[in-house]
Amino acid sequence: MRTVVLGLGNLVHSDDGAGVRAIEALQTDARVPSGVTLVDGGTQGLSLFPHISGVPRLIVIDAIDVAQTPGTVLRFEGAALAGLPGKATVHQLGFADLMVALELTDKSPGETVVLGVQPGSTEWGTELTGPVQRAMPSLVDCVVAQLERWCDPGA
Repeated sequence: MRTVVLGLGNLVHSDDGAGVRAIEALQTDARVPSGVTLVDGGTQGLSLFPHISGVPRLIVIDAIDVAQTPGTVLRFEGAALAGLPGKATVHQLGFADLMVALELTDKSPGETVVLGVQPGSTEWGTELTGPVQRAMPSLVDCVVAQLERWCDPGA
């Protein structure tokens, strides 16, 4: 089954780039099973539609502000996805809008898991804050663990 791992974020807004940074780490991680597609989604919004349309399994990695301690690794799936904060603005359609578009066209992924990290700062800057930088290995480990669960025929 085809699996896509999509990293979202803006590399010039400090911790908002965590999803893209995680994709960079996964690109050289030998634990990523063959056949998994890694996508640097950046801030592309609805233009990501063809990359995830109808995929059986989708992991999304992003900075998610849910008022936790900076660096907290987060996981959402199933009904919890509906309560995620959106990033929609007049200039950039966010992940929530993309998921609605997929649903409206009957192209939603079969399974979706969102893994993220609570940002400490999304101000201008190209470096992750200390707490988020320290959380990145755990975030990457969570992605690999989910991929292993999906790839294990006995799971």
